[in-house]
Amino acid sequence: MAMVTIPDHDSYIAAAPEAFRPVLHHLRDLLREALPDAEEMVAYGMPGFRLRGTVVASYAAFSKQIGLYFLAPAISDHAEAIAEAGRKASKTGITFPPHKPVSDQLVTRLANASSKHVDD
Repeated sequence: MAMVTIPDHDSYIAAAPEAFRPVLHHLRDLLREALPDAEEMVAYGMPGFRLRGTVVASYAAFSKQIGLYFLAPAISDHAEAIAEAGRKASKTGITFPPHKPVSDQLVTRLANASSKHVDD
């Protein structure tokens, strides 16, 4: 079975499980605010934000959790804050259940940090 190509953020969020939609909408708004110069796009089946050709932030809904992804240096620069928030991070992201979203402040800090790692 072929995977459906998701054309944009709205379609992606609409296709996500209902419990996830408010959180995904909120993440999109936070990222859009933190990355005003970024272009919204979809790559690898995930909605994201691109700056000068580099994807600096993206998010995804999985069966039980939401993933939030940034450039690796942004995650490592904020490893302590992520741990203090009680989250586990991979090299490029954080996953969390929809009923326990990452704080707005942390999302914004990570997005800002990620955008600073894009080469001019």
